[in-house]
Amino acid sequence: MSFRHANDYVEDVSPGSGALPPRAWYAGSDARSLSLKGSWRFRLSPTADAEDDSFARTDYDAADWADISVPGHWVLQGHGAPIYTNHLYPFPVDPPRVPTENPTGDHLRFFDLPADWPAGGETVLRFDGVESCARIWLNGTELGEFKGSRLPHEFAAGRLLQPRGNVLAVRVHQWSAGSYLEDQDQWWLPGIFRDVTLLHRPVGSVPDFFVHASYDHLTGTGTLRVDSGVPGRVTVPDLGIDVAAGEPVTVPAEPWTAETPRLYDGVLAAEGERVPLRIGFRTVELSDGLIKVNGRPLLFKGVNRHEWHPGRGRALDLETMREDVLLMKRHNINAVRTSHYPPHPAFLDLCDEYGLWVIDECDLETHGFTEQGWRDNPVDDDRWTPALLDRAARMVERDKNHPSVVVWSLGNEAGTGRGLTAMAKWIRGRDASRLIHYEGDHNCRDTDLYSRMYAGHAEVERIGRGLDGGPRGRRELPFVLCEYAHAMGNGPGGLADYQRLFERHGRLQGGFVWEWIDHGIAHPELGYAYGGDFGEELHDGNFVCDGLLFPDRQPSPGLLEFKKVIEPVSVTGDAADGTVRVTNKYDFAGLSALAFTWSYEVEGEPVESGTLAVPALAPGESAEVKLPAVPAGAPAGESHWTIRAVLASDTAWAPRNHVVAWGQIPVSERRVPYVAATARPAPGDGAISLGPAVFDARTGALRTVGEVPVTGLRLDVWRATTDNDDGAAWQGDPRHGLLWRSLGLHRMRHRVDAVEVGEDALTVRTRVAPAARELGLSAVYRWTSDGDRLRLTVSTCPEGEWTVPLPRLGIRFGLPAADRVHWYGGGPGEAYPDTRQAASVGRWRSTVDGMQTPYVRPQENGARIDVRWAELGGLRIEGDPAFFLTARRWTTEQLDAAAHRTDLVPGAAAGGGSTAGVWVNLDHGQHGIGSQSCGPAPLPRYRLKAEPAEFSFVFSTTPGTGES
Repeated sequence: MSFRHANDYVEDVSPGSGALPPRAWYAGSDARSLSLKGSWRFRLSPTADAEDDSFARTDYDAADWADISVPGHWVLQGHGAPIYTNHLYPFPVDPPRVPTENPTGDHLRFFDLPADWPAGGETVLRFDGVESCARIWLNGTELGEFKGSRLPHEFAAGRLLQPRGNVLAVRVHQWSAGSYLEDQDQWWLPGIFRDVTLLHRPVGSVPDFFVHASYDHLTGTGTLRVDSGVPGRVTVPDLGIDVAAGEPVTVPAEPWTAETPRLYDGVLAAEGERVPLRIGFRTVELSDGLIKVNGRPLLFKGVNRHEWHPGRGRALDLETMREDVLLMKRHNINAVRTSHYPPHPAFLDLCDEYGLWVIDECDLETHGFTEQGWRDNPVDDDRWTPALLDRAARMVERDKNHPSVVVWSLGNEAGTGRGLTAMAKWIRGRDASRLIHYEGDHNCRDTDLYSRMYAGHAEVERIGRGLDGGPRGRRELPFVLCEYAHAMGNGPGGLADYQRLFERHGRLQGGFVWEWIDHGIAHPELGYAYGGDFGEELHDGNFVCDGLLFPDRQPSPGLLEFKKVIEPVSVTGDAADGTVRVTNKYDFAGLSALAFTWSYEVEGEPVESGTLAVPALAPGESAEVKLPAVPAGAPAGESHWTIRAVLASDTAWAPRNHVVAWGQIPVSERRVPYVAATARPAPGDGAISLGPAVFDARTGALRTVGEVPVTGLRLDVWRATTDNDDGAAWQGDPRHGLLWRSLGLHRMRHRVDAVEVGEDALTVRTRVAPAARELGLSAVYRWTSDGDRLRLTVSTCPEGEWTVPLPRLGIRFGLPAADRVHWYGGGPGEAYPDTRQAASVGRWRSTVDGMQTPYVRPQENGARIDVRWAELGGLRIEGDPAFFLTARRWTTEQLDAAAHRTDLVPGAAAGGGSTAGVWVNLDHGQHGIGSQSCGPAPLPRYRLKAEPAEFSFVFSTTPGTGES
């Protein structure tokens, strides 16, 4: 094949040439296959200008080429660099043209056929994923080329194969016309990143097959029909099925659901091949304005999942995919939207096996055209429609036999146009057994459900109540938030408030948190790199790190919060009547797989525990369950019942006693700390003594409590802004981080107005205010003591016109050293006003280092909520009321300035040049978190208003001189 210009085929809007028709993917059959993954020879060229294909000759000498792993991305293997943009195209927008400066990777794979490779039949060469386009030669002969990065392509190869010395040559360009259709929010990572396989196709093998397996919930029967392109028989031993391919059969069967993923093993046997079948009977329908499966409505408790590994990018192995699915199941997630492309097909096998609802999304996004008002958008240009249809067909044909796939999605953020309508029409003609989704179709012309992104709580409630307006057809459809609760950095906040709406209004059928995992790239100097760390001209910074998992797949506090919010069993009650109300929130499963336990705790310490008899409630049912009597001889103090629902036995996704849900019911209130003001302040040589404490006589600053030095205790209103504080530039609401900085809240100045020594108190009057502003806060510190303990009462009052909430309100101080931290209150992890559902009251232990949350971009983190008392660094601190506790080895200012965690240095300098080993914040209040990095700001009730406040802390020393 010859071309006028090197870019001719790269810039061709057609999907390619030479590829065989798409067909179903399956994990294995008795036909032979040969994986071609492993080490390939590789050469990178900076442009696509020179169309020299001599490297594809069988006698080409590639001895001086580099080695590269396939599957893999060459930019993650030392050749070139990754690029991250959210939606901007990193090349000029001139469709279908791409730059001449187009990094081009030439790949060579040398292989022999196994000695027993079958004779006869055909052999196909299959590519499961190549970004962004590929041109293929086998033994010097061109097979064809394709675009469509996350989709499979097969080529007839048998006539060219030889027993030994085969040469497979693949040219991959970073940019192509197909790149205009693949503008997803992710790293641009060229390469052969999924499997390459030779598949023998015996005479009489199965060219394609379609498993139709519906379920009738009224009769409890499943109807199976397996269509095949050749004669064959279908057998399912567990159901006694043995029928000809294409013949329907109805039998009693158990249904498949994400909660009860019953699969039946079967075989499609043709003359030349036996294909394994994994059959799940289920029926998806739009009925009564709701998405229903097997006659029951669904509530999606889902996540958006990009494929990601911090070292291998989108080149995932089976165990990494399995880890994702197991983590989802263990955190009560029941659904996945495959944003924004079909995943590796093995991932869908895992969803079938373990049980997850799937919205399978086409590899289509043209988001960058929003910069020009969607002018020249390919989805509304008939020249591009064949490429769109090719992508739709390759997704549907590949994935049509997965019971987990209940919705097809046309793509994401691609505007609107005739191409989308053509895709929807083709899909309905091929597979009417599933629904169709596309968020950008707000009139729902082509879709079966109304879908939105990041709608705020108030709007979602209006939609749930049917008060949202819009065309009548849309108002009669179910509503799904295909993206919500942007999980960037500390957050997302407001999950529980969304879930209450989902459960209150039937039309609201849940949503999918954005997203599953931070896309940090492992970096030897930065820890994890994000946009801009590779010198990109255009980038969107750490917006690529917006997941519920950290890059190493450790759960973030956001995932633990989500698990609690969406737990499938609720436990509520009033200890006064001695009962709890248990509600089954599953859509399909009863509670027979769960066991229930109780624990009676006083001051956070378990006193007695046992099992609780709970009926095997059907979905949606509730029961009042009697609690045992309060244990005899239980000590006095604040007490709680904690009820847990755990797995009664091992499952495929978690072991016995894995906690699925829990509830905590208060019995008695806490005792508020009291300090009688009996000690008198004693002025001395430049110091004032009061009980166990010594103060600076001039400034009133606390110097020591007992033998523990204290540095820089003062009112604090600033926090290192979170990604959600800083917000996104396109958000309609004011971005709190920007407003806070514009007011100067990050550089508050402290003025001492008076140091007053009274009969029983030391009072320090101050004003705290930012430079260049007239507003501020008065802060009065009143110190009293009973001789052994020290009480600080802080009274604050805003001065001037405050139009923004405060980031935080409390005190901070430095300690020379601290390691272990012991506290009674909310834990074990961090929590803020709108991210507190996962925090249970108890006694918790950690280290200062263990209290840090390792967000990829450092920011406010690690606060423990509702702390009654805490011990660290030789001090015991009690709060009235309960407080937020934060302890770290650097100042807030250092945390605020850091771009990566490697920028954080223990022992940061404090104001005035003094140093401390650990900085402690005791906060009366914290501003909520929200998800304004791409969603709504914190709800009004979670905003920390600038208003008069008073709060107290009691300080005493613990045994030892420097540690608790």
